[in-house]
Amino acid sequence: MIAFDLPPVREAHEPPEARGLARDAVRLMVSGTDTGSITHHAFTGLPDLLRPGDVLVVNDSATLPAAVPLDRLAVHFSTEREDGSWLVELRSRTRGTTTPYAGGRPGEWLPLPGGATLRLLERETSRLWRATLDRDVPAYLQEHGMPIRYSYVGQDWPLSDYQTVFGVRPGSAEMPSAGRPFSHELVTALVGRGIVVAPITLHTGVASPEKDEPPYPERFAVPAPTARLVNQAGGRVIAVGTTVVRALETAADHTGEVHAAEGWTSHIVTPATGVRAVDGLITGLHEPRSSHLLMLSAIAGEDLLARSYEEALREGYLWHEFGDLHMIMPYQFRIK
Repeated sequence: MIAFDLPPVREAHEPPEARGLARDAVRLMVSGTDTGSITHHAFTGLPDLLRPGDVLVVNDSATLPAAVPLDRLAVHFSTEREDGSWLVELRSRTRGTTTPYAGGRPGEWLPLPGGATLRLLERETSRLWRATLDRDVPAYLQEHGMPIRYSYVGQDWPLSDYQTVFGVRPGSAEMPSAGRPFSHELVTALVGRGIVVAPITLHTGVASPEKDEPPYPERFAVPAPTARLVNQAGGRVIAVGTTVVRALETAADHTGEVHAAEGWTSHIVTPATGVRAVDGLITGLHEPRSSHLLMLSAIAGEDLLARSYEEALREGYLWHEFGDLHMIMPYQFRIK
């Protein structure tokens, strides 16, 4: 895995709109997997970088206001389990942000705003609890929750700043952020150029920015029309976000053919597993030691990825969900 230091000046501390930019006015670095080239563009230039017949696969999961602040704690709701319980993370509230909280015990009851009660059942991982709320969680979050944010974002922003134009199925604890820079106008331009846009759904859980844990099982769905469009693509299949790669690779067989599928995925893409269904990826810039870098290495190769990140740091790109974008793709069409 590549290693680098991320200075705070390279972190996006607020949405582009707060910096005086349009949603789609961020930067885009393009790394060519078949040429080894690294070039720099405006994100609005994406239609000119793609070709008729290319397929962009997007995540249509919408973001929940998944953080519930208490006096000294915050509860981050992550993932609904099949039995109706939820995975939650408890975090200490300090100086306007949150840090991991190691306390809690099985059977403990936590009073939440609005008279709700959260019961801790058992630890699922070292930082996540399986818990139950005494009422419907999505409805409760709409009334009492707020978007999850971490220390590099200096203030709260409205839920609309954490939604993508593709998000129509609420369920993600954190925004599928690779889709954020797309505007309605840009999507129209892509479709007008003959680029196909197809959805999957993967509801993201809470990240582990302090511990860099691998992702845990997440709920996903690859509909039959999307599987068909991917399999019949005349151009390249480019995933918009690591969540899309995870869903498509879960639904792909050993030949790379994608099948309609839904349920839970524990699939982790690494250089050892490789990729079978996708040719390229549009994604944000990921933190040092993030498990996502293994997926990027599987697509780009470690050498090209390391050179790309060196270039992004040198050129002043911004990291995290409100930052700039990185597209990794071959310049040549797929060979069927």
